[in-house]
Amino acid sequence: MPLSNAERIRIIAKRRGVKLCQIADALSMTRQSLNSKFNRDTFTPEELNIICELLNCTHEEYFTLNDTGERI
Repeated sequence: MPLSNAERIRIIAKRRGVKLCQIADALSMTRQSLNSKFNRDTFTPEELNIICELLNCTHEEYFTLNDTGERI
């Protein structure tokens, strides 16, 4: 079963030594609001871009056609 975005963010943040309160600050939200987003896994593309900047990583989301392997 693939990891959710929330699970991946937690893993990368831990590896990078970034605390969740730092992510909340970068997103201009409270820690409680961020926890809600983690629980629901409802990050917007804009929020993911901000988080990626903070964590020095890249997020790529796409569909792959099973018969051709094409990514869209």
